[in-house]
Amino acid sequence: MASALIVYGSSTGNTEYIADMAEQILSAAGTSVKKINAASAKADSLCDGYDLILFGCSTWGDDSIELQDDFIPLFDDFEKINAKGKKTAVFGTGDSSYTYFCGAVDAISEKLEAMGAQVIDTLKIDGDPQSEKSEIESWLKKVAAA
Repeated sequence: MASALIVYGSSTGNTEYIADMAEQILSAAGTSVKKINAASAKADSLCDGYDLILFGCSTWGDDSIELQDDFIPLFDDFEKINAKGKKTAVFGTGDSSYTYFCGAVDAISEKLEAMGAQVIDTLKIDGDPQSEKSEIESWLKKVAAA
């Protein structure tokens, strides 16, 4: 049985909503899933034992890319997560009126690729993810199939 880890940082609940959907859809596809909030994630060997790792983070700030508060310490220690060769996917929520719309998704993806991880796909949701449920489901099914 395939195994997946979902690590997310959410301040308003929007990114958590997508993480919850990911857990449901991956589980329904027969994947063993563990979901953890970035606030309680430890970087050391975080990716060990998982076939797929999904990272979710909202973006704040207009002058620069600001990751969700709970995700920052994990991101700062990303070199320790042991992502080399792992299949990963990155999702996030944001506001398209900001200069760096969902910039956290780009920052996390770039760092994962630089570490040798395979980024299968990314997803950026503008505002309320509940209004984009079908897009999220389609993305998650694509990620699950990989």
